[in-house]
Amino acid sequence: MSSPTPDAVAGSVWTPPAGRPPLSARMMRATWRGLPAKRHQVGWEPGLVVPAADGSPLITDHYFPRAEGDFPTLLVRSPYGRGLPWSPMYGLLFAEQGFHVVLQSCRGTGGSGGTFDLWRNEAADGQATVAWLRERPWFNGTLGTVGPSYLGYVQWALALDPPPELKAMVVQVGLHDPYGLFYADGALRLENALAVGAGMTYQHQGMARFLKATLRLQRRLRAVTTARPLRGAYVSALGEVPWLDDVMTHPDADDPYWHGASTARSAERLRVPTALITGWHDALADQTFEQYARLRRAGCETALLVGPWTHTSALQQGWPEVFAESLAWLRAHLCADPSGLRPTTVRAHVGGENAWRDLDDWPPAATATPWYPAPGGQLVRQAPTGSAPLTTFRYDPADPTPSLGGPLLSRTAGPRDNSGLEARGDVLTFTGPPLTEPVDILGPVSARLSVSTDTGHADVFTRLCDVDERGRSVNVCDGLGRLRTTGDAPSRITVAMSATAHRFPAGHRIRWQISAGAHPRYARNPGTGRSPVDATEFTPVRLTLHTDSVLTLPRA
Repeated sequence: MSSPTPDAVAGSVWTPPAGRPPLSARMMRATWRGLPAKRHQVGWEPGLVVPAADGSPLITDHYFPRAEGDFPTLLVRSPYGRGLPWSPMYGLLFAEQGFHVVLQSCRGTGGSGGTFDLWRNEAADGQATVAWLRERPWFNGTLGTVGPSYLGYVQWALALDPPPELKAMVVQVGLHDPYGLFYADGALRLENALAVGAGMTYQHQGMARFLKATLRLQRRLRAVTTARPLRGAYVSALGEVPWLDDVMTHPDADDPYWHGASTARSAERLRVPTALITGWHDALADQTFEQYARLRRAGCETALLVGPWTHTSALQQGWPEVFAESLAWLRAHLCADPSGLRPTTVRAHVGGENAWRDLDDWPPAATATPWYPAPGGQLVRQAPTGSAPLTTFRYDPADPTPSLGGPLLSRTAGPRDNSGLEARGDVLTFTGPPLTEPVDILGPVSARLSVSTDTGHADVFTRLCDVDERGRSVNVCDGLGRLRTTGDAPSRITVAMSATAHRFPAGHRIRWQISAGAHPRYARNPGTGRSPVDATEFTPVRLTLHTDSVLTLPRA
């Protein structure tokens, strides 16, 4: 580590240091294909010390074009370290294209001082970093931000009180609400919590330690997720992670623990042009759609790219498209070069059709189309005449319905063949007739379920699937809601099932899948009303689905 050199004092002439980017970054850069041609050689100034809001040292690397000229700056703040893959993906690639890139480790990570505490310091530390930038002789007063996941959260935190230099943001598969990452209607997103615990604890220590921890978690996942009680079971795989224990024991969104966590309000009055990027199977896709809607209501210039990706594949298989979109946005708003911008606000990949569509807005105009469950496992368009019990199934938390694919943070995310899952006795399916013509679904999907239970405590997991001519059932989108019933009367619950852009081809069938859980994606409901984190006793639950349940699809 080193402190800023005398040449970095404001008002002096900055002499670029002679350092080259790390060899590991250059080697990874050489493996990528389909990226824009390099414009500049890149220099590297590692280990700069930036004082945080409370004076803690934030260790920072500076990548820059080795060329004469006036270049804008990109701020990238990360809790995952400054090495692979961040150094080549952000430091090297963007500096090659004509940007100063400031890649900084958040406090308590990657050698930076202080203690990492999830969201609590990012706004102040971001502002302190911008104040430090103002003193750099190479900083021309034009600033942008870019980055994925938690690197998106720090952007939203800075945008709560955007500095005047901030002219553009690119939030890739990004986060703005930590509660929404860890909970759905009060149900713990267990697999997400464990994945975040591994990433936040080990990734900034280097790829070797991170991969070792990830493999250890995979080996012990079943033991960790089926422990009674669940509280503290992760320690055998991850070690002590105090903030993770706090997250898992605060399921109520209104709990003071979560106050100040969400940066959703940053988009409500924002005037900084912001590009949003996500994938249909990204665990944070819903948060991206929420921020897009807020930005549009605020009249903020924005763009949305939605690809056929998961949270991780967007930065792997999808990286050529993600990088091109990000670069075009930043050049347009930091370099006055709009030549790379697409003509429409939204670009979305349509599953089933396997094609991209340019749209004026999201969601596009669509007709809400109801589908109803019927006897014999049929899914029909004709509404029932009343409410009556349709079918009953039993959920046993000691043998929980397993999760399969969908929007996760792990490598198991994405579309999967659900045929084996649907053969279980605790999974209901309702399937429409073979389609005589293609059906396009573009927009938010939802289900209103009318369910009664014998214990009063259960979850409902609901999923839309595409069934091909061979009977292969592939998940499109899904959601989970928590039931709270009393007596024999059915409880009516509406479950948001995220959004999609999907074509059901002619000959395919639309399927509605319903169960009472998806473990270990969600912590299993014990059926007793006790906290899933502390429960040691489980009670099987019998659920009865009623005929006035409805699946609503936005038909384009």
